Amino acid sequence: MTRVALIRHGQTEWNKFGKYQGQSDVALSEEGLEQAICLADNFPLERLDAVYASDLKRAMVTAETVAERFGLQVRPEEAFREISFGDWEGLTYEEIVSGWPEAMENFLLHPDIMEIPHGETFPRVRERAMKRLGEVVAEHEPHNHTIGIFAHGAVLRTMLTAIMQMPLSQIWTLSQYNTAVNIVRFDEGRPTVELINSTAHLAVKGISGKGKI
Repeated sequence: MTRVALIRHGQTEWNKFGKYQGQSDVALSEEGLEQAICLADNFPLERLDAVYASDLKRAMVTAETVAERFGLQVRPEEAFREISFGDWEGLTYEEIVSGWPEAMENFLLHPDIMEIPHGETFPRVRERAMKRLGEVVAEHEPHNHTIGIFAHGAVLRTMLTAIMQMPLSQIWTLSQYNTAVNIVRFDEGRPTVELINSTAHLAVKGISGKGKI
């Protein structure tokens, strides 16, 4: 058995202003750093044996803040990067709707089949993320390890829909707040979801974790 904590990064300045980040390497805001510290101080699991993270700095810094508490080094993973938003990166929802009204409608209603201009598709994101997750679980399961994977809102949604055998078209039914924790137990590769989108660690200091994609 292995237990996996899937965790979204802390808030960034682009989160605050509703800008689509994708694979743009945006740093955590001051609030995001505070969220990461709260997560480390009030982590919902007693131990971590390994920590992985998207190699984008908002995920890496969040992961490093938590990993330090457990005396671990973070293993950067390109496979857990956020979806590439292509031409939409750095734009707000209103700006995207203004320039690509039909594409944004498909993005919200048919994410399983739509194509982001010069970006990635959700099926491709789920494929790369789940492939690497399977490899990580296979490596750690014989040792009964507990591991943390720090990533991003959209990629985490694709992973959770795969784990829960939900259609990819339903990714937006799942919220993923900043530093939200999801916990999945794997028994001989079979997943059991134990927690979704928890920001209980932030309530200790009355900090909000809600953030846009």
